[in-house]
Amino acid sequence: MQLVAATDGDLEDVAALVNSAYRGESSRRGWTTEADYLDGQRTDVKALREDLFASPGAVMLLYRDAGALHGCVWLEPKQEGVWYLGMLTVRPDLQDRHLGRQILLAAEAFARGRGARRMYMHVVSIRDTLIAWYGRCGYVPTGETHPFPTGTRFGIAKRDDLEFVVLEKPL
Repeated sequence: MQLVAATDGDLEDVAALVNSAYRGESSRRGWTTEADYLDGQRTDVKALREDLFASPGAVMLLYRDAGALHGCVWLEPKQEGVWYLGMLTVRPDLQDRHLGRQILLAAEAFARGRGARRMYMHVVSIRDTLIAWYGRCGYVPTGETHPFPTGTRFGIAKRDDLEFVVLEKPL
């Protein structure tokens, strides 16, 4: 699978894709939605642009088929040999085609080719199905947790028990 780095001109499409998968309308949600416990949008063009600017080594990788954006993933080197993976997204109507796993594998190969020996991510703790999926892909909980941020950066929590768990995988 070929992934390409997003340009500034891609960010509107990326924001629309991510928001549709994470918070989309109930009739169009995929299995990865967070809409039951988070309100608001997941991201926007301004936040994506700011994140890319603030992290010069970071990249939003895109998977397109016939020009249409089908998936994306955020990668960011954090320290020597350690990369962060986030915002793995597949268009909701295509989530039954194993594209997520293919994008994940391609993202890991991308990072490995740039010196990554370990990948980690944050997942909302109550997302048992997603955590289990990442487990089948080789990611394991580290035991580390982080509080879910207040405000609207990742959405507005509908519950007060949300936190992030850290998952990691040696590459």
